[in-house]
Amino acid sequence: MQRYIYDDFVERFVASAEALTVGAPDDQRTDVGPLASKEHFTKVAGFFSDLPDGATVHCGGVASDGSWVVKPTVITGADADARICREEVFGPVVTIQPFDTEEEAVAMANGTKYGLNAMLFNENLRRAHRVAANLRAGTVWVNCFFVRDLRAPFGGVGWSGVGREGGNFSREFFTEPKAVVMHP
Repeated sequence: MQRYIYDDFVERFVASAEALTVGAPDDQRTDVGPLASKEHFTKVAGFFSDLPDGATVHCGGVASDGSWVVKPTVITGADADARICREEVFGPVVTIQPFDTEEEAVAMANGTKYGLNAMLFNENLRRAHRVAANLRAGTVWVNCFFVRDLRAPFGGVGWSGVGREGGNFSREFFTEPKAVVMHP
């Protein structure tokens, strides 16, 4: 988050995370349910025991009732090279780091071996196009999240998966071409 609005943004983001309802997945009021498996829960929970010095957990964490629930978690103060910032958590956990320049923000975003998705929020269309082009990610959402057209390719770069699916890309993703050569 750009440094001049960082504190205000963190305060509002934490309040929004705390307002989410954690509960059973079949309850209509639930915003965040348990993770899909014990293995998934163990992986996500492992990030909390590996937080760097200086990291602050503003809200959330692992539920204390023995369930596979990770509450919506907001973490600040973790350097961009910390494990929690470099790896795909795939849980309701977000880290927020301040930046001063566009170049610094892009460098932090690209400072990982992973690149499934990126989100960019900006009012300047020219800057949005420039930054989106420089982000190393399979999908870049600008001023939105998880808007998906099934005809568009979906997939990551780097360690975030192999290939693409969606539209014409699905045929290649889900098949293996084979050459059969015969002589009569």
